[in-house]
Amino acid sequence: MDYKQKVTFDSSGFVILAEYVPGIIQEIRYYSTYNFIGDRIDGYEEPCAILTAEAARALKAVSNELNVKGYRLKVFDAYRPACAVRQFVMWGIEDLDLRMKPYFYPDLEKQELFAKGYIASRSSHSRGSTVDLTLLDMGTGKELDMGSPFDLFSERSHPDSKEVTEEQYENRMLLQAAMVRNGFLPFDCEWWHFTLEGEPFPDIYFEFPVSSQYLKR
Repeated sequence: MDYKQKVTFDSSGFVILAEYVPGIIQEIRYYSTYNFIGDRIDGYEEPCAILTAEAARALKAVSNELNVKGYRLKVFDAYRPACAVRQFVMWGIEDLDLRMKPYFYPDLEKQELFAKGYIASRSSHSRGSTVDLTLLDMGTGKELDMGSPFDLFSERSHPDSKEVTEEQYENRMLLQAAMVRNGFLPFDCEWWHFTLEGEPFPDIYFEFPVSSQYLKR
């Protein structure tokens, strides 16, 4: 079965993350223009995080654990439609626009983003059980310093980077440990990226838009 045959618009099995984790903070970057392309991304019709029910339940357990320690989860991206990934690929191949390069890939050429694994032609996000997130300190109201911002395509963003301070590394490991304890797998290129182990749709890529209107309630 080829990739096209595995794409579906069926949104059954998906939920609005905020309904499972009421205190979660959301800054859905691909709904905004502050992302590595510089435009709102195809398929993002609403700034809300959507995940499979299984991933949302697991993330609720992460949230509960970290709330007790004084932290809240902040999500940058969750389910990502396959059409958004296609836009990323076409941008990488054809688009000459480099306006966001200083912010997101200052030391790399666009073509290197694919070769080095920062952008994939088939993203685990489109399977619905991958999430990009960080931690916010409930005492200060600020994000923890992770040593690099979300979507900085750089070796500095690798979870085990030697370019960050001890405190920044410990902050990354605080997030990673809680995620792993609750069933998520980390990604070796991005400290913010986690996929549910045993995800319910390991071979299916979804196309429905990021919008609560498309979910069966």
